[in-house]
Amino acid sequence: MADPIRVANCSGFYGDRLSAAREMVDGGPIDVLTGDWLAELTMLILARTQAKRPGGGYARTFVTQMDHVMGTCLDRGIRVVSNAGGLDPDHCAEAVAEVAATLGLSPTIAYVNGDDLLPRLDELLAAGVDLPDMATGEPLADPGRFVSANAYLGCWGIVDALHRGADIVVTGRTTDAAVVCGPAAWHHGWARDDWDALAGAVVAGHVIECGTQATGGNYSFFTEVSGLARPGFPWAEIAADGSSVIGKHDGTGGEVSVGTVTSQLLYEIGSPAYLGPDVTARFDTIQLDQAAPDRVRIHATKGEPPPSTLKVSMNELGGYRSDLSLALTGLDVEAKAALVEEAFWTACPNDPGDFDAVESRVVRTDKADPASNEEAVAQWCLTVKDRDERKVGRGIFNAMTELALSSIPGFFAVKSSGSARPFGVHRAGLVPADLVPQHVVVLGGDRTVVESVAPESAVEVTPAARPSTPVPAGPTVAVPLGRIAGTRSGDKGGDANLGVFVRSDAAWAWLDDHLTTDRLRELLPEAAALVIERHRLPAIRSLNFMLRGLLGEGVAASTRQDGQAKSLGEWLRARVVDVPESLLEDGAPVEGS
Repeated sequence: MADPIRVANCSGFYGDRLSAAREMVDGGPIDVLTGDWLAELTMLILARTQAKRPGGGYARTFVTQMDHVMGTCLDRGIRVVSNAGGLDPDHCAEAVAEVAATLGLSPTIAYVNGDDLLPRLDELLAAGVDLPDMATGEPLADPGRFVSANAYLGCWGIVDALHRGADIVVTGRTTDAAVVCGPAAWHHGWARDDWDALAGAVVAGHVIECGTQATGGNYSFFTEVSGLARPGFPWAEIAADGSSVIGKHDGTGGEVSVGTVTSQLLYEIGSPAYLGPDVTARFDTIQLDQAAPDRVRIHATKGEPPPSTLKVSMNELGGYRSDLSLALTGLDVEAKAALVEEAFWTACPNDPGDFDAVESRVVRTDKADPASNEEAVAQWCLTVKDRDERKVGRGIFNAMTELALSSIPGFFAVKSSGSARPFGVHRAGLVPADLVPQHVVVLGGDRTVVESVAPESAVEVTPAARPSTPVPAGPTVAVPLGRIAGTRSGDKGGDANLGVFVRSDAAWAWLDDHLTTDRLRELLPEAAALVIERHRLPAIRSLNFMLRGLLGEGVAASTRQDGQAKSLGEWLRARVVDVPESLLEDGAPVEGS
């Protein structure tokens, strides 16, 4: 049985800390350096880059990081696995090779592609594959409108590349966890139906994929964590059975605790059955233990076969938008908003019905008896969208400017860019896995093909549960929910996920009883009319809610102030609820299983 393999993360998104690669390579022992660069929005950004600069649709920061650490990685036998290839993994691999040549190094570099379905959309439709929408089931129509279409590949192309001696592996659109699961499966020699081991590695990959979110970044209880001005990046030490220890290099900021790991486990998930191309990881079986300071053990994760389809991330240029925000200061806020709205459309060369979409709203951020000018200001916000850039361009801003001396007292603009900007719309489709093989290319070597189809088998999984604890009774006190509960929220296309966790069995019994979907609608009026799904994860004292349609057409097209729902959980924590006094008197939270 092989020793555990330590896989380190150095990027959670395109734009993350550039020095992280060097920090992880120099800061302590690791076997593999990896990271995640490809959010849904990033694929759209890369598509626009590729259109302007063919062959440039990859994360250039990764190439810079390779310049920083390639020599040390080769000296120490550290493999590198990265999805920074984006839409152009071949050109990314070639750029890395150019860096190697400049440094006088000769690594074996491989890339994995096959995920790009954009050139194949017409072919797939002609063959009767209509890439149905994951949310609605509606078939794909008008494939010509898409600027990117990429299937989420699994880990086995990465495994093949590593077996073929690759020191550096660059992929396109793999799942975020694949870049961690791949090295683990290669190192331990797992079969494609080692479901539990694969599921454990996927969970470890999910925890570290967002970098410092596993070490205290964006953590609800951040005031309990030291060194957050510059937290260390995480690593996962994955054993032969798929269990893992999440940690960080000694002496770095932040912390790794059951709380920080639980928080990240809840990030951008849906049901407890976490679907992937290689395995379905059952998040309702995960067990967590604080093994040591800054060391959390993840174990007992069960896996099931994956679906026969792959998720496809498709982006289209939705059109153009302009966003305006005008100040409504002091008294008579609603009357001022009504006058501004009327005056704006009187001045505008087009009527509201002439645009593809119009949304106006009054944002009441003002306070009574304001102690500062800022506290006196509410906002009238307007978003207009249209396929015609000219309609939402200069004329919109000219109409607003005309109001400066002729409408409400205290007039000033809070936000006005002066020009329209393009926006994208994301769509998630499905494609049969057998139609999307992975192609593995070693630079200067041969190409191999790895099938994306998983073996079939019957697996029965029993969810884990916590010991039964009665719901706390007795007197209650009105306090913000965040006094006892943490959250983590994010975007899933046009939907938002909202994970809520607590840190003791008594608090879990109360949370599970109290926070129903109806109660959530009361606490978050913005979501009152939405379809809300509630999923229980008792083993990690957590609930996960899916708020369908909260983000409209998705991140780039959303008109919410927070278009990625990153702050949704903190809003919920700020809401006042009646909490049993006993939960507030417990002292230090109990986090372990």
